[in-house]
Amino acid sequence: MPQLSVIVYGPNAQGHLTELLDSVEAHPLLDAEIVVAAVGDWARETAEGHAPETIVVPLPEGTGDAEARAAGAARASGRWLHFVHAKDGLPTGAPRQIAERTAELDASDTPVDVLLFDHVVTTWQTAARASRDGRLLAAVGREALPLNEAADLVRLTPILGNRALRADFWRAHEEQLTTGDEPYAAHATLLHAGRVACLNQAAYENRELRPESLPPLAPEDRFALIERYESLLALTKDRRATRVVLYDLMMRDLVRTFAGENLPDAVAREFFRRASLAAVRWRPENHERPAGVEGVRHALLEEGAYTKYRAFQAANRTRRAAKKAVKERKKELGAKLRDQQYQRALSRPVNPNLAVFAAYWERGVACNPAAIAAKMAELAPHIHPVWVVAKNNTALLPPGTDYVVPGTRRYWETLATAKYLVNNVNFPNAVVKRPDAIHLSTHHGTPLKRMGLDQMEHPAAAKGLDFNALLARIDKWDYSVSANSHSTRMWERAYPARYTSLDYGYPRNDIFYTATAEDVRAARRRLGIAPGKTAVLYAPTHRDYEAGFTPRLDLAELADRLGEDTVLLVRAHYFYGGAASPLSGLRRSGRIIDVSSYDPVEELCLAADALVTDYSSIMFDYANLDRPIVVYADDWETYRTTRGVYFDLMEEHPGQVARTQEELTEIFVSGAWRDESAAKARAAFRRRFCEYDDGRAAERVVRRVFLGEPEESLPPVLPLEERTPAPTPEEASA
Repeated sequence: MPQLSVIVYGPNAQGHLTELLDSVEAHPLLDAEIVVAAVGDWARETAEGHAPETIVVPLPEGTGDAEARAAGAARASGRWLHFVHAKDGLPTGAPRQIAERTAELDASDTPVDVLLFDHVVTTWQTAARASRDGRLLAAVGREALPLNEAADLVRLTPILGNRALRADFWRAHEEQLTTGDEPYAAHATLLHAGRVACLNQAAYENRELRPESLPPLAPEDRFALIERYESLLALTKDRRATRVVLYDLMMRDLVRTFAGENLPDAVAREFFRRASLAAVRWRPENHERPAGVEGVRHALLEEGAYTKYRAFQAANRTRRAAKKAVKERKKELGAKLRDQQYQRALSRPVNPNLAVFAAYWERGVACNPAAIAAKMAELAPHIHPVWVVAKNNTALLPPGTDYVVPGTRRYWETLATAKYLVNNVNFPNAVVKRPDAIHLSTHHGTPLKRMGLDQMEHPAAAKGLDFNALLARIDKWDYSVSANSHSTRMWERAYPARYTSLDYGYPRNDIFYTATAEDVRAARRRLGIAPGKTAVLYAPTHRDYEAGFTPRLDLAELADRLGEDTVLLVRAHYFYGGAASPLSGLRRSGRIIDVSSYDPVEELCLAADALVTDYSSIMFDYANLDRPIVVYADDWETYRTTRGVYFDLMEEHPGQVARTQEELTEIFVSGAWRDESAAKARAAFRRRFCEYDDGRAAERVVRRVFLGEPEESLPPVLPLEERTPAPTPEEASA
C-alpha cells in the first residue's frame, strides 16, 4: 500500500494537465501513486500518454469536480489522499515531502485526519507568488491538535490542494466532503477532522485562471456564498473558537461581495437581506465587531439597513477619492521641489573628499560598506563619510555618525556632490552618475541563488523587477567587489556592464581573520552564552514563495533534543526586520536566543561553534572561520525551482546536509556535524568560495579606490593554507 495517492481530477483546462503530469513524471515517486480522474476525452488522452503506472479513471464530459474526486478516491490505494486539480501544479519534491510528513504522523501515537501545508499562487500574469498562509502554519508548528486549539487554521486559503486527507477519514466523511463547492469541501475537511497537523512548506501550486476566460456567474449565484457559510457554521457546535473565526470570515466575504459586485438592484437587495439574516443568526455570543470602518459595515449589515449602507458606501468613496487627490498633489509638488534642488546641486563641483555610504536599503552602518568606511578612516582620514539611513533607523547609529535621511534636501545635495558613492545594493534610479564621481558596488553575499538578469527566467524571484532600470543602475558602477572567482563570473553574467571587478575578498569578512580570542569571548558574553556551552547559529534565508519569515524547524523541540549544553542563536532574514517576531516565547532557560535584530552579524559568527543554514549566503562568510556548517535543505527542490540557483548545493555543500528535522538532530547528537567527512566537505567548499578573503580586503579596496594606488602595489592575497582564522570558542576559552 503506497503512503500517498495523488488524485488529479477535472478537465484538461487550458492544457495545464500536460505540464502537471510532466512535472510529476520528471521526478518519480517512491512511495506514492498517481490517479487521474480524467474528465472528457482530452484529459483521458493526455493522462494515458504519460507513465504507464499512472492509473486513469475516464469520466464523461461535464462530470463535476466533486464527482471526479470521489471517482479518483475510489480507485486510490494510498494511506493518504492529496487532491490536485488538473489546472494546478506540484512544486518539485512536493509529493515526497507530503509522503514523508504523513508517514511521520502515522508513526506517532496521536491519530491525525488532515495535514495542511503551504502553497504558491500562479496567475495569468505572475508565477509562483507566495501565499499568505505561512505564518498561520508556523504559529501551530508540528504538533497535532484539535481544530478548536488552532482555530486560525480556518483562515487558510480554502482549496483542497493545500491539504492531504487520511484515506480512512475521507471514506468516513465522503458524503459530507463531496457536497458543495471546493471552498465548502476545504473548510468541511477541517470541521470534521479529529486532529490536524501542519507542514510549513509550499507543496502545491494554485493556478488562478483569468476570470475573463471562465464562464460568467449569474447574479443569483452570489446567494450560494451565504448558504455555504451557514452550512459550515452549523458544524461548529460547541466549538466557540472555531465558530468565531469562521463567522469573521463570513462577514468579511459578505461585505466584500456586496461592495465589489455591480449587481442589479433587486439582486443586491436580496443578497443584503439574506446576508443580514445570516449575520444575526450565526453571530457568536458576546462577539465584538472590528473597529473602524469595517465595524460600521458589519453593524449596518446586521441591522439590515440597505439604504444606510449604500449611503455610507457613497460617502466613503467620496472621502477616499478626495484624500487620494490631496496625497497625490502633495507628492507631485514634493517631487518637483526635490528635483529642482538636486539639479541645482549637480551644477556644483564634485567634492573630492566626500564619500556617501549605504547598506541594505538604508538600514544603517553595516556589511562591506561599514568595513570599508572603517578602514578609510584609518588610511584616508581626509575623506569625510556620510551614511544614508532611513529615518526610523537613525537612533541605532554609532555615536558621531554623520548621516542623511532619504528624500531630504541634504540627501540630494550630498549625493550630487560626493566623489565616492558606496553601496551593497544600489542607489535610486534618479541618482545621476557624474563623470568625475566613483560608484563602488560591494554586493552583500556570494550568489547561490540567481541574481540580476538571471532572474528573468524566475518571475517569482524577480517580482516585477524592471530589468531596463537595473541595467541603467549597474551602468553607473565603476567597481564591483568580489570574494571569489565564482562570484566574479556570476556578477559579470548577472550584471553585464563595464565596471572593474575588484577580486580582493569581502571587507566584512576581514574580522574572521583579525579577531582575537578576547573578541570571541566578548561576543559570547554580550549574547549571554555561558562558558563551555555549544552555540549553534541558525540563520535561514528569505524565500520568494513565502509571505514572511516562518521558522522551518520546531526550535523548542530541537533545543530539548540537543540538551542543556547547547544554545540556539536564531536569526531571521533582515527582510523581516521590524515585523512581529514569530520567535517570541521560544526562549527556554537561555537555550534559545532570538538574535534577529543583533548587529553586526559577524559577531554572531564569531560567537558560534557551528552554523545551521539553508541557502543563505552567510554560509560562504562563515566558512572563512573553518568551523562546522550544516545545511538544512528541507525544501531544496522548491527553492531551486522557484528561485533558481547557480550550482547544486546538495553536491557542493560545506559540511553535512539534513533534509528533515530528525536528520538534523541526529547529525548533532551523533557528532557527525564535526566529523572527518564534514571537515573534508568544508575544506573543498573553502577552496572554492573563500578564495580571496584573508583579512586585508578592506585595505585593498581603500588603497585602490580612495587612494588611487596601482594594482601591483596592493597586498597580495595570501594562499588559503597560510591564513589563520579567528580562534574557535573552544580555543578562546582554553
